[in-house]
Amino acid sequence: MAGDAAAAVGIEPRVGGLSVVHHLSVAWIALGSNLGQPDQHVRQAFASLADIPGVQLLARSNLYRSAPVGGPPGQADFCNAAAAVATMLSPFELLTAQNAIEAEHGRERVQRNGPRTLDLDIISFDSLRMTTQRLTLPHPRAARRAFVLLPLAEISPALSLGRAGRVIDLCRELDARDMEHW
Repeated sequence: MAGDAAAAVGIEPRVGGLSVVHHLSVAWIALGSNLGQPDQHVRQAFASLADIPGVQLLARSNLYRSAPVGGPPGQADFCNAAAAVATMLSPFELLTAQNAIEAEHGRERVQRNGPRTLDLDIISFDSLRMTTQRLTLPHPRAARRAFVLLPLAEISPALSLGRAGRVIDLCRELDARDMEHW
Protein backbone atom coordinates (compact mmCIF):
# COMPACT_ATOMS: atom_id res chain seq x y z
CA MET A 1 0.00 0.00 0.00
CA ALA A 2 2.74 2.47 0.89
CA GLY A 3 4.52 1.54 -2.33
CA ASP A 4 1.40 2.42 -4.36
CA ALA A 5 1.18 5.84 -2.73
CA ALA A 6 4.89 6.42 -3.28
CA ALA A 7 4.65 5.40 -6.92
CA ALA A 8 1.78 7.84 -7.43
CA VAL A 9 4.09 10.73 -6.58
CA GLY A 10 7.08 9.42 -8.51
CA ILE A 11 8.95 7.55 -5.76
CA GLU A 12 10.14 4.02 -6.38
CA PRO A 13 10.45 2.57 -2.86
CA ARG A 14 13.12 -0.02 -3.69
CA VAL A 15 15.86 0.42 -6.21
CA GLY A 16 18.95 -1.35 -4.92
CA GLY A 17 17.70 -0.78 -1.37
CA LEU A 18 17.48 2.99 -1.87
CA SER A 19 14.51 5.26 -2.44
CA VAL A 20 14.61 7.13 -5.72
CA VAL A 21 12.63 10.30 -6.33
CA HIS A 22 11.78 11.12 -9.94
CA HIS A 23 11.12 14.70 -10.91
CA LEU A 24 7.58 15.13 -12.18
CA SER A 25 6.86 17.93 -14.60
CA VAL A 26 3.50 19.20 -15.77
CA ALA A 27 2.90 19.77 -19.45
CA TRP A 28 -0.10 21.37 -21.15
CA ILE A 29 -0.99 20.01 -24.55
CA ALA A 30 -3.31 21.33 -27.27
CA LEU A 31 -5.15 18.74 -29.34
CA GLY A 32 -6.81 19.32 -32.71
CA SER A 33 -8.26 17.46 -35.69
CA ASN A 34 -10.29 18.29 -38.79
CA LEU A 35 -10.18 15.12 -40.88
CA GLY A 36 -12.22 11.94 -40.64
CA GLN A 37 -14.11 11.97 -37.36
CA PRO A 38 -12.27 14.79 -35.58
CA ASP A 39 -13.96 14.32 -32.21
CA GLN A 40 -13.03 10.62 -32.18
CA HIS A 41 -9.39 11.40 -33.01
CA VAL A 42 -9.22 13.86 -30.12
CA ARG A 43 -10.98 11.56 -27.65
CA GLN A 44 -8.67 8.69 -28.60
CA ALA A 45 -5.67 10.99 -28.26
CA PHE A 46 -6.58 11.70 -24.62
CA ALA A 47 -6.43 7.94 -23.97
CA SER A 48 -3.20 7.59 -25.95
CA LEU A 49 -1.54 10.36 -23.96
CA ALA A 50 -2.50 8.57 -20.73
CA ASP A 51 -0.96 5.34 -22.09
CA ILE A 52 2.50 6.85 -22.64
CA PRO A 53 4.88 5.29 -20.08
CA GLY A 54 5.87 7.98 -17.57
CA VAL A 55 2.80 10.13 -18.29
CA GLN A 56 -0.37 10.58 -16.25
CA LEU A 57 -3.38 12.50 -17.58
CA LEU A 58 -4.31 15.12 -14.97
CA ALA A 59 -7.07 17.04 -16.72
CA ARG A 60 -8.84 17.34 -20.04
CA SER A 61 -11.05 20.06 -21.41
CA ASN A 62 -14.31 19.81 -23.25
CA LEU A 63 -14.18 19.62 -27.03
CA TYR A 64 -14.57 22.81 -29.06
CA ARG A 65 -15.41 23.51 -32.70
CA SER A 66 -13.38 26.23 -34.40
CA ALA A 67 -12.79 27.54 -37.89
CA PRO A 68 -9.36 26.79 -39.39
CA VAL A 69 -6.70 29.48 -38.90
CA GLY A 70 -4.48 30.00 -41.93
CA GLY A 71 -3.80 27.20 -44.35
CA PRO A 72 -5.65 26.39 -47.55
CA PRO A 73 -9.24 27.57 -48.02
CA GLY A 74 -12.14 25.15 -47.76
CA GLN A 75 -10.91 23.15 -44.78
CA ALA A 76 -13.42 21.59 -42.40
CA ASP A 77 -13.83 22.99 -38.89
CA PHE A 78 -11.45 21.75 -36.23
CA CYS A 79 -12.24 19.85 -33.06
CA ASN A 80 -9.93 21.30 -30.37
CA ALA A 81 -9.21 20.48 -26.74
CA ALA A 82 -6.48 20.75 -24.11
CA ALA A 83 -4.91 18.34 -21.65
CA ALA A 84 -2.64 18.62 -18.64
CA VAL A 85 -0.27 15.74 -17.93
CA ALA A 86 2.22 14.91 -15.22
CA THR A 87 5.32 13.36 -16.72
CA MET A 88 8.78 12.09 -15.94
CA LEU A 89 9.70 12.55 -19.61
CA SER A 90 11.75 15.42 -20.95
CA PRO A 91 10.00 17.87 -23.29
CA PHE A 92 11.71 16.19 -26.27
CA GLU A 93 10.72 12.70 -25.15
CA LEU A 94 7.12 13.86 -24.73
CA LEU A 95 7.20 15.49 -28.18
CA THR A 96 8.51 12.27 -29.72
CA ALA A 97 5.73 10.26 -28.02
CA GLN A 98 3.13 12.77 -29.27
CA ASN A 99 4.49 12.54 -32.82
CA ALA A 100 4.09 8.75 -32.63
CA ILE A 101 0.44 9.18 -31.55
CA GLU A 102 -0.14 11.56 -34.47
CA ALA A 103 1.38 8.99 -36.84
CA GLU A 104 -0.88 6.25 -35.42
CA HIS A 105 -3.82 8.48 -36.41
CA GLY A 106 -2.51 8.85 -39.97
CA ARG A 107 -1.04 12.33 -39.58
CA GLU A 108 0.82 13.46 -42.70
CA ARG A 109 2.76 16.71 -42.66
CA VAL A 110 2.09 17.79 -46.23
CA GLN A 111 1.11 21.45 -45.96
CA ARG A 112 1.66 24.00 -43.19
CA ASN A 113 -1.65 24.71 -41.41
CA GLY A 114 -3.30 22.18 -43.69
CA PRO A 115 -5.95 19.65 -42.72
CA ARG A 116 -4.85 16.93 -40.31
CA THR A 117 -6.16 13.83 -38.62
CA LEU A 118 -4.49 14.82 -35.36
CA ASP A 119 -2.27 17.62 -34.10
CA LEU A 120 -0.72 17.50 -30.61
CA ASP A 121 1.28 20.56 -29.50
CA ILE A 122 3.08 21.09 -26.22
CA ILE A 123 1.92 24.55 -25.16
CA SER A 124 3.84 24.77 -21.90
CA PHE A 125 6.12 22.49 -19.89
CA ASP A 126 6.48 23.56 -16.25
CA SER A 127 7.70 27.14 -16.54
CA LEU A 128 10.42 26.20 -18.99
CA ARG A 129 11.44 28.69 -21.65
CA MET A 130 13.38 27.33 -24.58
CA THR A 131 13.81 27.74 -28.31
CA THR A 132 15.26 24.98 -30.45
CA GLN A 133 14.70 23.92 -34.04
CA ARG A 134 12.34 21.21 -32.82
CA LEU A 135 10.49 22.85 -29.94
CA THR A 136 9.75 26.31 -28.56
CA LEU A 137 8.28 26.70 -25.08
CA PRO A 138 5.93 28.20 -24.31
CA HIS A 139 4.36 27.66 -27.73
CA PRO A 140 5.07 30.86 -29.68
CA ARG A 141 1.54 31.37 -31.10
CA ALA A 142 -0.62 29.95 -28.31
CA ALA A 143 -1.29 33.35 -26.73
CA ARG A 144 -3.09 34.54 -29.91
CA ARG A 145 -5.21 31.47 -30.59
CA ALA A 146 -8.71 31.12 -29.15
CA PHE A 147 -8.77 27.42 -30.08
CA VAL A 148 -5.82 26.90 -27.70
CA LEU A 149 -6.68 29.37 -24.94
CA LEU A 150 -10.36 28.57 -24.34
CA PRO A 151 -9.79 24.84 -23.72
CA LEU A 152 -6.73 25.68 -21.59
CA ALA A 153 -8.77 28.15 -19.54
CA GLU A 154 -11.07 25.28 -18.52
CA ILE A 155 -8.28 23.24 -17.01
CA SER A 156 -5.66 25.82 -15.98
CA PRO A 157 -6.81 29.44 -16.10
CA ALA A 158 -3.85 30.70 -14.06
CA LEU A 159 -1.28 29.02 -16.32
CA SER A 160 1.37 31.51 -17.39
CA LEU A 161 2.52 31.47 -21.00
CA GLY A 162 5.71 33.31 -20.18
CA ARG A 163 5.89 36.95 -21.19
CA ALA A 164 2.49 36.72 -22.91
CA GLY A 165 0.74 36.40 -19.55
CA ARG A 166 -1.82 34.16 -17.89
CA VAL A 167 -4.32 32.15 -19.92
CA ILE A 168 -7.35 33.74 -18.22
CA ASP A 169 -6.08 37.26 -18.95
CA LEU A 170 -5.30 36.40 -22.56
CA CYS A 171 -8.82 34.99 -23.00
CA ARG A 172 -10.31 38.36 -22.03
CA GLU A 173 -8.60 39.91 -25.06
CA LEU A 174 -9.82 37.31 -27.57
CA ASP A 175 -12.53 37.38 -30.15
CA ALA A 176 -13.85 33.84 -29.73
CA ARG A 177 -17.21 34.23 -31.47
CA ASP A 178 -16.41 31.42 -33.90
CA MET A 179 -15.76 28.95 -31.03
CA GLU A 180 -18.48 26.65 -29.74
CA HIS A 181 -18.67 23.37 -27.83
CA TRP A 182 -18.43 20.33 -30.10
